[in-house]
Amino acid sequence: MGHVGYTTGTKPNYVRTTLTRIFLFCLIFIALRFAYFCFIATVDSSSSSISTVHSSPPSKPKHSDQAIKFYTTLFKDLISDGYLWRNSKSLCLDTPAGDDVLALKNIGVWNSVGVFKKSWKPLVISGQGVNQPFKSDSFDFIFAGINTLDLSKNQSLFANEVGRTLKPEGYFVLLTFSIDTYSFNSFIELFDCCTFMRSRQVRGFGGLGYVREIVMKKESDFERRELIRESVGRVSEDNVCAVPGYKKETVRKAEPLIMEEPLKPWITLKKNIMKVKYLPSVADINFKRRYVYVDVGARSYGSSIASWFKKQYPKQNKTFEIYAIEADKIFYDEYKYRKGVTLLPYAAWVKNESLFFEINQDPGGHKNLVKGRGMGRIKPVQSATSSVAEVDKIQGFDFANWLKSTVSEKDFVVMKMDVEGTEFDLIPRLFETGAICLIDEIFLECHYNRWQRCCPGERSPKYEKTYGQCLDLFTSLRKSGVLVHQWW
Repeated sequence: MGHVGYTTGTKPNYVRTTLTRIFLFCLIFIALRFAYFCFIATVDSSSSSISTVHSSPPSKPKHSDQAIKFYTTLFKDLISDGYLWRNSKSLCLDTPAGDDVLALKNIGVWNSVGVFKKSWKPLVISGQGVNQPFKSDSFDFIFAGINTLDLSKNQSLFANEVGRTLKPEGYFVLLTFSIDTYSFNSFIELFDCCTFMRSRQVRGFGGLGYVREIVMKKESDFERRELIRESVGRVSEDNVCAVPGYKKETVRKAEPLIMEEPLKPWITLKKNIMKVKYLPSVADINFKRRYVYVDVGARSYGSSIASWFKKQYPKQNKTFEIYAIEADKIFYDEYKYRKGVTLLPYAAWVKNESLFFEINQDPGGHKNLVKGRGMGRIKPVQSATSSVAEVDKIQGFDFANWLKSTVSEKDFVVMKMDVEGTEFDLIPRLFETGAICLIDEIFLECHYNRWQRCCPGERSPKYEKTYGQCLDLFTSLRKSGVLVHQWW
């Protein structure tokens, strides 16, 4: 009887335990499900909040009290000096917050507005200095504040737009960090719609140091004309040009010429390039319409364009158009896929005519090899001598006339010339046509009967000119105000 009682008493305990475990499992499952849904809801809410933040419009830029105070003082001075009136219809260019517009309104110039890529009405509407949303001859006063023109990617278009929207007899005022003589004259050239009125240095705000203020007045006739200025030279109709005085100043800053003939020119001239004072290292090349590099006698792409100009020449963050002039057809394929480089597959010459292109040989009968290819010279068809060289018939073109049709005084032009003796023909032609005034800086290799590397005590028979004649060529260029350097 006792045994039977023990057995029947354990069944309810077993069932109870099992049911308890099932119940607890269900509770845990429900709790986990609840936690999961809570987590999902939280994530969705966060995502919604993030989405709301991204879709909300950005806040307006804050005004700078220092800037407003600075511009207020500046505009008051312009009113006192007669360049701005309280009834002037005024425009401020590329102004993010409109501090200059607010300063104008604060002193009573109520009819004022600014333009920027983003509109912040009522002070600033959508527009750009290079693309102003206004009709021609709309404003009496246009203002370009600190860094406005300095940082413009198309300063020429900027100048054109100012000339278009400014009324005749209206005033344009610019603030710039470019304070040297070279950049100042470049600015005057760029804004040929207007006459220069004054320039002065003013102290900026917020630790910016001094900036240059330039005031220009638009001529009554907007047609392009010749402005008579002491400091600016022009190429006249009879091809006479005078290198302007501000360019001559850069020559005085140049490295000295090598006056004595080097015994090892292949070493001395190559080392000399390390001493060169590049024009952009001594002057601000801002305010030019275009930036152009012309490589006359370019040979391969890596010869001087890639190895020297692109890597070493200081460009002040400007993008240069590159022209490679090369008569040797063996190098043409290298330029097919080079972006930003225009190949002129001809010989630079004094007129348009057929020429013979010769790959020269040294006295020993071997090619003067440079990366597997001899150096080439051009000669008129009548004087070519095929017995001493490989000869190809090529087309020569009037380099000086091409240059005059390609660039202008408003462009910044750098030229490297390595033409195996033809420089004694091309340089005089540049002076004769006035094209020399279009070039800002020249790197010239002058070819003469130099001492030979292969044969101590012997001079090269390839060239008739002497080092003295080369030195005369360099000296005459510098005396004329042309910044020229001795290339190797």
